[in-house]
Amino acid sequence: MRVSLRGIARLFLALCVVTTLSLTLLVVTCYPKVEQVVRVYTLLRFQALNPPSLDRIFEGAIKGMVEALGDPYSSYLTPQVYRQLEEHVQGTYGGVGLLITLEEKEKRPVVVSPFKGTPAQRAGISSGDYILAIDGQDTAGMDLETAASLMQGEPGTKVELTILRPGEKEPRRVTLVRETIKIPTVDGQMLSGYPGIGYISLTMFNEQTGKDLDKLLNELRRQGLKALILDLRNNPGGSLQAAIEVASYFIPEGPVAYIVSQKRTEALHSTGKYIKLPLAVLVNRGSASAAEIVAGAIKDAGSGVLIGETTFGKGVVQTIFPLKGGAAVKLTTHKYLTPSKRDIDKVGIAPDIQVKLEPRLEQEVLSRPPDLERDAQLKKALEVLQGKMVTSQAA
Repeated sequence: MRVSLRGIARLFLALCVVTTLSLTLLVVTCYPKVEQVVRVYTLLRFQALNPPSLDRIFEGAIKGMVEALGDPYSSYLTPQVYRQLEEHVQGTYGGVGLLITLEEKEKRPVVVSPFKGTPAQRAGISSGDYILAIDGQDTAGMDLETAASLMQGEPGTKVELTILRPGEKEPRRVTLVRETIKIPTVDGQMLSGYPGIGYISLTMFNEQTGKDLDKLLNELRRQGLKALILDLRNNPGGSLQAAIEVASYFIPEGPVAYIVSQKRTEALHSTGKYIKLPLAVLVNRGSASAAEIVAGAIKDAGSGVLIGETTFGKGVVQTIFPLKGGAAVKLTTHKYLTPSKRDIDKVGIAPDIQVKLEPRLEQEVLSRPPDLERDAQLKKALEVLQGKMVTSQAA
């Protein structure tokens, strides 16, 4: 017993020595930088007119470490922002209904897409618009979470956005009244005048999307569903798991996507719910992230025809790591590849059939129920599906 305890003590001592030597080596190697950190801390605490608290200093240090990644999707989340993000994922929040990203050259928030039926969409804000200011606060150099939190707030309150559309010289100011944004998941119907053809619009991927889609598909089947239009236009993405669940209905069993991390590549497989129907998928530049996972899987599997415009091109995945005190760190931890192992980040997915909507019609057409007269992309999808249904019946 004595020998055993003595051995454990020696092992513990050896570990302490190794740890101490490692830390000493790190400090010696990085001594100039460590010295700078200590120097700045001293200046902040004892020379600044309004010295920050230790909590603020540590928060700033954490934020700076994350910003060192140079990744627009990685950030430090304050407790307030983290709570808002959780609400967003769960399905409701107070705000104006915009998904934004950070434009690399201008370092300003840019709109990926507005959510359908929200104050932002009703005001005519569209994909690609720059947000120059929020309530008069310049957004230059502002991180995404700060910009999002400034636009969110209690329903009924107002927020003013200064918007610049690419190609226009003068910005415009838009005052929006915040609402309770119930992040839509699934909507759809059988199309009148087109027997057997159903239409489903996915406007977001959250925790409810898979269940909502299953319910709607069952309802449309009872109404005689024979072919389907899946509308992913202006869908900003969301939950990765929801994307896998949704794609499983539209591709045969197999990989939906490959997830690549620092250490390995992992295939995410469909769940065996495939409904074999003629399928047309509508996409545009506002189709991003999880929407691109679904579109890419369908295109690679050849189980549907993509119609519209090249998608946004967000092929990276973020993971949230909670911290003590209610804060969190959001980091880009993975990228995804389509089933054929294509990397679509900053490239997007090109449709099989390219059809553009007239800019003057786009906002109006996409903010309403299916417009069978003016929506050129939808009309093309109907044409494609009718041809497939005839061929299927003839066979």
